[in-house]
Amino acid sequence: MDFIRLTLAGFDDFAVYFAASIALVALFLAIYVRVTPYREFALIRAGNAAAAASLSGALIGFVLPLASAVAHSVNLADMAIWGAIALVVQVAGYGVARALLPGIASGIPAGNVAHGVFLGALSLAVGILNAACMTW
Repeated sequence: MDFIRLTLAGFDDFAVYFAASIALVALFLAIYVRVTPYREFALIRAGNAAAAASLSGALIGFVLPLASAVAHSVNLADMAIWGAIALVVQVAGYGVARALLPGIASGIPAGNVAHGVFLGALSLAVGILNAACMTW
């Protein structure tokens, strides 16, 4: 029984960090889909691969630095602050992409897969760099 008790000793911390992470992911998605001028979830439900690639890249691009923040934080507040920074950086990445390629905002709802894949890859690249910078 001691083995089980010791094994599960950190479960409460896991549950708190996991719940906070899920809340940050939900917040990220809520903000991101409001920043973009198209409705990703409706487009994805309709089979738009460009929207799926774009949003998937943004989601993974956010979760990577969030995972780094969870792994390297000293407490929940520290993780939340770095998670918020990851959110801002990922949304800013979309803003930069839109400034560099103004047609991307109309290309994704039109189903331009090249736009969706590029935006998804850019979001992933931003997330990887963001995560690497959080390994203090």
